Amino acid sequence: MSLITDLSREAKAAAKTLAVLDEAKKNAVLKDMAEAIRSHTQGIIDVNTKEVARAKENNLDAAMIDRLILDADRIEDMAQGIETIIELEDPVGKTRSLGKRPNGIDIRKMRIPLGVVCMIYEARPNVTADAGALCFKSGNAVILRGGKEALDTSLAIAGLLQDVLVKHDLPKALITVVPNPDRALMQELMEQRDYIDVIIPRGGEGLINYVTDNAKVPVIQHFKGVCHLYVDKDADLDNAMELLLNGKTQRTGVCNALEGLIVHQAVADDFLPRVAEAFKEKGVKVHVNEAGASYFDGADVIGEDGYGEEYLGLEIAIRVVDDMDMALEHINQFGSFHTEVISTQDTAAAERFQRTVDAAVVMVNASSRFSDGSQLGLGAEIGIATTKLHAYGPMGLESLTTEKYLVNGEGQIRS
Repeated sequence: MSLITDLSREAKAAAKTLAVLDEAKKNAVLKDMAEAIRSHTQGIIDVNTKEVARAKENNLDAAMIDRLILDADRIEDMAQGIETIIELEDPVGKTRSLGKRPNGIDIRKMRIPLGVVCMIYEARPNVTADAGALCFKSGNAVILRGGKEALDTSLAIAGLLQDVLVKHDLPKALITVVPNPDRALMQELMEQRDYIDVIIPRGGEGLINYVTDNAKVPVIQHFKGVCHLYVDKDADLDNAMELLLNGKTQRTGVCNALEGLIVHQAVADDFLPRVAEAFKEKGVKVHVNEAGASYFDGADVIGEDGYGEEYLGLEIAIRVVDDMDMALEHINQFGSFHTEVISTQDTAAAERFQRTVDAAVVMVNASSRFSDGSQLGLGAEIGIATTKLHAYGPMGLESLTTEKYLVNGEGQIRS
């Protein structure tokens, strides 16, 4: 058999061993995983530093390099993410009643693991720990296929997690990193429908489209993050400015960063001069429609076809709108079903925005940067689903399970 088939088959067999583990045992393993990562911080950094240097030599773009870098703080975040998962209730085995039928049969549904999860991702070595821990607690084996830029770091992290598995007499194949980034092997991986139950791609739009178009296994998609902040006519402009700067400039190369700003014309005169000043100081490039162009020096004036870009840098598209209806239309046309934010003190406007906007996460007076599994109480996340299958939004433990029917009778037969 080939390498990929062997890895996939071993993962399928390993997943069955999780069926007999109770929550206490899972948590003990996770505790040791968090400690292994924390105690090997410097070793991870040493490997990662070499990969970052190679990426810079190869002129990898700034957003990808930002995702690739692991420093002490980010490694600590990985460890804490695992510890947060320990605190979460294990969804596996939880049941809910659907009641009894007139003939007396009792119907329930029980949460079960998906089986084998395959992650295909680019330049995100932290995914190795996040996905490994989430899949383990939710009863799934995971196969990780990262980009070549982060392969050594991913292998280093996976090695630590596998050592913990072996220590607890569990198969290493529960967490597998494909050791070769050859694209042909990725194609083979996407065809393993006998062993892999779902693929979750995480990366640029090109990667997502490639996996979606070529996989023979079900795909949960995480498309681009074109997130907007709408500043309503009743916004607290001081707070709106904080939301804007945090969402746009705190970390640019992530999918929950703001890529669009929509401003109600009633507050444009007060708000946009402040935005222009702040963006000039921060070095943010502005693309803006005719109605907002006069507030900015040297901005790129754009038409309708200029919106909907995911910049992943110090760059943003701004639109001044006549009313909330126009803002909602803009989001409907150019949003990516990821995260949308309104700044307003009008409760009715806030409720309408949350009810109307079609996005996985819809926020009122909170930064788009909170659209993250760790920030929403999920521990780590395995991705943010922007298609509406069984999961929508940040995917934590429950999103890595499904339900099966349990039907109990007393000898009933169908007539």
